[in-house]
Amino acid sequence: MEFFAVKKIKHLKYKQMKKITNICCIGAGYVGGPTMAVIAEKCPHIKVTVVDMNEKRIADWNDANLDKLPIYEPGLKEVVEVARNRNLFFSTDVDDAIRNAEIIFISVNTPTKTYGVGKGMAADLKFVELCARQIAKVAENDKIIVEKSTIPVRTASAIHTILKATGKDVDFQVLSNPEFLAEGTAVSDLHNPDRILIGGSQDEKGLEAIECLVGVYNNWVPRDRIITTNVWSSELSKLTANAFLAQRVSSINAISALCEKTGANVEEVANAIGRDSRIGAKFLKSSVGFGGSCFQKDILNLVYLCNYFNLPDVAEYWMQVVKMNDYQKHRFAKNIINTLFNTVSGKKITFLGWAFKKDTNDTRETAAMYVADELLQDKAEIHVYDPKVSEEQIYADLEYLQTHRVGHFVEQGDVMELSEIKKLVKVHKNPYDATKNAHAIAILTEWNEFKAYDWENIYKNMLKPAFLFDGRNITDKNNLNEIGFEIYHIGKA
Repeated sequence: MEFFAVKKIKHLKYKQMKKITNICCIGAGYVGGPTMAVIAEKCPHIKVTVVDMNEKRIADWNDANLDKLPIYEPGLKEVVEVARNRNLFFSTDVDDAIRNAEIIFISVNTPTKTYGVGKGMAADLKFVELCARQIAKVAENDKIIVEKSTIPVRTASAIHTILKATGKDVDFQVLSNPEFLAEGTAVSDLHNPDRILIGGSQDEKGLEAIECLVGVYNNWVPRDRIITTNVWSSELSKLTANAFLAQRVSSINAISALCEKTGANVEEVANAIGRDSRIGAKFLKSSVGFGGSCFQKDILNLVYLCNYFNLPDVAEYWMQVVKMNDYQKHRFAKNIINTLFNTVSGKKITFLGWAFKKDTNDTRETAAMYVADELLQDKAEIHVYDPKVSEEQIYADLEYLQTHRVGHFVEQGDVMELSEIKKLVKVHKNPYDATKNAHAIAILTEWNEFKAYDWENIYKNMLKPAFLFDGRNITDKNNLNEIGFEIYHIGKA
């Protein structure tokens, strides 16, 4: 009877956590920052603390000037303005936030490994493991741990193993709650998500933990949009979703190459097949290639898992998506060199755009970086204008790439020192200065402002013949031809 009473008391103690009042998120990056800001905005009764060891990043989140937030997303500064210092806080005191939180989100970087077992394929989980060990060390009462980072299947099991090894009388429940945000529309995606996915253990405590997190999201997300599964299905669903989206991009990019040879127009083809309700129109926009932190990393992770579980044919199928993306970037760079009379040495090539897509300052795996690197190996002089990406970030991207050239079509040229990169690459604050006396322009990001430029004035100030390579198909080809440009669109003859 005494044993039953003790069990019942502990069970009730846990059940009281269903009304969550304190949340902590470890990681103040592109996922953790916006997600927690919206949770705080929509749940004023919950204290939300975002912690990070990067002091500068936290200082930027706390800056009185909201234009200095470390992440650019439309609508984000308005959300932060509403919630910051009300129930949304940014701090470097990780231990205190862990100690006081009932739910702890792990939203740290999980890049592709660049060393050891799984190099170039597997996700590097060292930051996730460090978080788990820190939580295990500091926690004094029951916690719900939520995987927000993109991670391989069965990571929850590893996290739980670390947490339960503490020897403390603390119950840890590990949930998977992958993000499905599209950078550039992250805030609207958070406000009105297609679905929220939560996976957890299917025993009594696991189901209670799931309901705790359901209760948080249910403050603004209808219950029928919140999907609950076992933890393994949730983890795999994230990788699969990104693999399917990337597959569509690579598929239409493959067809774009065929269109250029046959005289077909890739946009007309995409429109025709997109009208089929079984296919749909989304992610059929041909371009210089996909970028961002998720698509390539998640597919490589999926490939690694398939090989690990002895499914080589499945692995090879998904690897083709990455190969086609590498090919598209290489094809774009090679076309610039070939069109400019087989050399770009000493020639001024203007890049309009550096971010991997519009409405974000994220440059991770941006196509611009790989195209630039290939042109720099032929000693091109590259002048860059991007409305949101800093000069420091552009140089950092190119410096990093010198020792991290991976891909099936990536030229393994000489490693350039930063000083040499800075001699060949100039970053501008004005697009008209960037394009003056240029031999060619390459559009690498689909920023809306590029469509509204005075292209006649730009043409007048370029060297002739004036070439324009539109890697996003956002310009009016006929209009620019009339002005005098020699213009190249992807997927159009």
